[in-house]
Amino acid sequence: MALNIVVLAKQVIDPEMPASAFQVDRESNRVVIPGNIPPVVNGFDENAVEAALQIKDTQEAVITVISMGKAFAMDVMKKPLSMGADELILVDDESFDNSVDSYATAQVLAAAVRKHGDFDLVICGRQASDWDNAQVPLGVAEILGTACITIGRKVEVGDGKVSVERIVPDGYEVVEADLPALVTVSNELGQPRYPTLRGIMAATRKKPTVWSAQDLDMDVGGLEPRLSLVELFVPVSETECEIIEGDTEEEAGRNLALKLREAKLI
Repeated sequence: MALNIVVLAKQVIDPEMPASAFQVDRESNRVVIPGNIPPVVNGFDENAVEAALQIKDTQEAVITVISMGKAFAMDVMKKPLSMGADELILVDDESFDNSVDSYATAQVLAAAVRKHGDFDLVICGRQASDWDNAQVPLGVAEILGTACITIGRKVEVGDGKVSVERIVPDGYEVVEADLPALVTVSNELGQPRYPTLRGIMAATRKKPTVWSAQDLDMDVGGLEPRLSLVELFVPVSETECEIIEGDTEEEAGRNLALKLREAKLI
């Protein structure tokens, strides 16, 4: 019987875009989405797709990618399909807000996983590159009632268990859990594979399944936020440069030392 793997992926603003293109609407506390820079699949989520594909390389498995958001760029979100995933489900609703409220996001994604049906393993990236909260996978695991193993660098499945090499400060530890389970992976897992030409052509022919909040039988507006965003802004960084002079190199060095001592840096 084929292993049923679900990968949770998120569409994010390209973290490699120039800093000058990043803008915040201070009145609405929202990031202004740049119109000339296409979004990308979150990098850690691509690692999650790679982890699922590595399992599929060794045994029969079906990989379903689920993403929540709105205004999806279809060419972007089909990348996991071109890498080798089998199905793509987009939970797309205008009521979804790209906010920092991880609780609401976890509720929606958990409902989508349940609607998808029986699953053996859910794999997520360790965090998203936009808010960097690393909370949603933990919330999904709690709601689904599964074990959760975080920050994996290698994921293997066999005999009804998942075995994960989990990163720790001085190396790694091996952790096992019974299936079904949820695992988050990090970039230490390795570079995600590049889509092949055959994979890209196959992905163009696949039509993703699109669900709304109504399809999940959820009142997203009724989900009470657990986190309030008080203020969102781009930090202002100011630097000053002062040239320490002296009649000789020794005097300049002495003056520099006195200046550093005055600033309590030495």
